[in-house]
Amino acid sequence: MENRRENPSTDNDIVVSSRLRLARNMKKFPFPTIKDPLSGKKIIGEVFQSIAVAMKENEKVFRRKEIKDLTEIQRLQMMEKHLISPQLANNYETGAVVHNEEETLIIMINEEDHIRIQSLLPGLQLEETLIQANQIDDVIEEQIDYAFDEKFGYLTACPTNVGTGMRASVMLHLPALSMSDQIHGMLQFANKIGLAVRGVYGEGSDFIGNLYQISNQVTLGVSEEEIIEKLKEVTLQIINKERVYREDLIKEHGVEIADQVFRSLGILKTARVVSLEEGMKLLSDVQLGSSLGLLNNLEITWIHQLITLIQPGSLQSDVGKELDSKAQNIHRASLLRSKFGNH
Repeated sequence: MENRRENPSTDNDIVVSSRLRLARNMKKFPFPTIKDPLSGKKIIGEVFQSIAVAMKENEKVFRRKEIKDLTEIQRLQMMEKHLISPQLANNYETGAVVHNEEETLIIMINEEDHIRIQSLLPGLQLEETLIQANQIDDVIEEQIDYAFDEKFGYLTACPTNVGTGMRASVMLHLPALSMSDQIHGMLQFANKIGLAVRGVYGEGSDFIGNLYQISNQVTLGVSEEEIIEKLKEVTLQIINKERVYREDLIKEHGVEIADQVFRSLGILKTARVVSLEEGMKLLSDVQLGSSLGLLNNLEITWIHQLITLIQPGSLQSDVGKELDSKAQNIHRASLLRSKFGNH
């Protein structure tokens, strides 16, 4: 979440980020599910070349990396920052990634599909992610013949992505709904209308720090604009519900909420050992406190950056070596003390 464009959203205390992904495959090569190292390496070369054209046309700088050249810590940190997926991180033979300096535009190569174009922006910026992803998609498509069917749309390795090949998602911070035990109703509502709800790192990941990732499931028979419109509409409904329950918490349990916020701030300032799960919960509490006006000197975007910095990959990258879980917990506490010392 670092080094990303400033968030213009007024709801950034609830919407952490917006992400959009386009799945594409090259017509002349077998899908990545059919292991073909020679084709995989040719695909890397052709995508790298198409990105070079994009760099020249848009005067932008992109960084190109092959997975085999990354250390385990680098791969982990890139997963934490959503620059690569766990599946791509394990593709040492033919996996690669290209991203811009701001880390808002990412092209994963030879993941589940040949090409995964991803746009990642802070706050509620779904339309902007679509514009950014489509711009680079158009440049690549001018040089690469995509696997496309007039009836079904873009053809993908997984049938659930056929059609637009698009997945849009928002990362939401929902502490009030979680504390009020209303989160299960929200999850059921989202699933009922065709949206998926996952943890911080997607399918199979845990819900920690009161963070929830909501995305579309249907890509066939709907347009990109319809997907965006539906997801945004539901997101705004959830934002309104979260705000209502925050107000109710303050009215009914104001002293207890304030106590929880300031206790968490005290732990962040003084603790010597902090696990990842505890760190995420503490940051969730102070973020809630900031949005409620209890901690006026804490910026929401700054807290979002800390969420990334306390992850295992970022911690180990910070010290330049591998750390066991105990050492990570100690270093995480030290990092948080240094950040919150003056607050």
